Parts: sequence; C-alpha cells; structure tokens
Amino acid sequence: MFKQLKRDIQAVFERDPAAKSLLEVLLCYPGLHAIIMHRIAHFFYRKRLFTIARLISHISRFLTQIEIHPGAKIGQGLFIDHGAGVVIGETAEIGDNVTIYQGVTLGGTGKEKGKRHPTIGNNVVISAGAKILGSFTVGDNSKIGAGSVVLKPVPPNSTVVGVPGKVVIQDGKRVDSASKPDIDLRHDLLPDPVAEVINCLMHNIERLEKRVLELEKKLADAKTAEPLEACDNLVRGAFNQPDKS
Repeated sequence: MFKQLKRDIQAVFERDPAAKSLLEVLLCYPGLHAIIMHRIAHFFYRKRLFTIARLISHISRFLTQIEIHPGAKIGQGLFIDHGAGVVIGETAEIGDNVTIYQGVTLGGTGKEKGKRHPTIGNNVVISAGAKILGSFTVGDNSKIGAGSVVLKPVPPNSTVVGVPGKVVIQDGKRVDSASKPDIDLRHDLLPDPVAEVINCLMHNIERLEKRVLELEKKLADAKTAEPLEACDNLVRGAFNQPDKS
C-alpha cells in the first residue's frame, strides 16, 4: 500500500510542473485524494463489503468531484490532473503510468452484465473531456485527444481524435520501456483531421476562383474585340479602302 502511495505521489511530481512540495501534493491534489480513497474502497469491494466500498466512493466523489467505482482496477502511477468531472466505471481497468485530465469518462454503452467498461493500457494519456465508452482495449502508449468519443479498440502507440474517435497516428515515437518511461503529455499537439479537410477545401476554392477570374477576363476581352472589328469593317466599306492587314 505504501509502495503504491509513493508511486502515485511520484507521478504527480513527474507530470505536473506546478507541484512544489510533498506537503502541497498531499493536501491540495484532489486527484491523489481520489486515488487513495479508491484503493481503500477497492479493498472492501474485493472483500465483498459492497456497501462500505460504495460509501467510501461516494464520500470521495463529494470531496473531489471525481467518481471512481470501487470495482475499478487501477495500476500504479495514475495521475488525475485537476480531475473535476472524471468518471470511471465498475469494470474499467487502468494500467500503469496513465494520465487522465478533467472531464474524462470511462463508461459503458448499455445495461449488459459483466465487462462493460474499457481497459486502458500502460502509459496512456487521455485528454480533457474525452469519452471512452465500451468494453474494449486502448493499447499501450496511446493518446486520446481532447473531446474525442472513442467507441472501438485502439491499437498500441496510436493517437485518436474526433467524434467518433479515429486513429490518426500509429506506431509513431514509442515510449521508452525503462523504469521511468518518457510519457508524452503534449496532448495540445494532436493532428486535426477536420482542419486538414477544411484547408484542402479552401485550397480548391481559391484555385477555382482564380480559374473563374481568368475565364471572365478572356470573355471580357473577346466581347471588347468584337465591336472594334465591326467598326473597322464599316470604315473600310465607307471609304472603299482595301484591308492592308
């Protein structure tokens, strides 16, 4: 238990530059408080003392605004940053060194029994407001973009963005498997497929506008040349002058 607590505290210092002291982390980090209380609630849940476990979970939600069902399985080094609005379901499983930001939901998609919540691999970063719904696996070293809604399995070493979530990067830079993995927290630098499509459309519109202007100019020149040619013919006919052109 104390080994897990030490690793959870260490995760805060590794991934939050705002953490200044051990006392500050112990007293002022609701994500850490929620994890500690969950581990206690999970102990009672495993002993089938469900009411006590749910009561501890309920108190934790009231104090931290983070709801973790006591049945959820959480590995070492979980860091919940800010944490308000985080919901983790009963059959969810979270690996080691996972980072979760505010507003994340690890939920189910119906009233089915058994495993109905996602399994999160190691070294995964789940950005603010992301929703992962269903009984599937998010592979190791993956990143889920802010506001994404993930409804199907995610391969390892992938980046997912959008609604519904789509894998936009796979097998990119791998996370070092050493004792202190280099967890990539830059969830603000994710690809935006919608913006890429819009940029392509804007490029095509500019190309079409340029082509239309060229055609309008040619048409205007043609209309201007026609009356001038008619005037020349009229003058030559009036004075019976041969065409020297």
